[in-house]
Amino acid sequence: MPHVIVKAWPGKTEEQKQRLANAITRNVMDILGYGKESVSVGFEEIPSDRWKDEVFRLDIEERHETLYKKPGYRM
Repeated sequence: MPHVIVKAWPGKTEEQKQRLANAITRNVMDILGYGKESVSVGFEEIPSDRWKDEVFRLDIEERHETLYKKPGYRM
């Protein structure tokens, strides 16, 4: 049961979030072979002043071995 969480700075429209969730769902279904009912997608808005502590350190630096796509920036 794949659950994908997207973390991004605030400011994306509901339409953008829904389009991204739909695209992620389609790709999970196509690539991993799950049915639509098995996939869930969340979207968390993290302000830029909290990004370093809440996302970069915890999700990127401390879990770098789990990243299949690493960012091209450092903090």
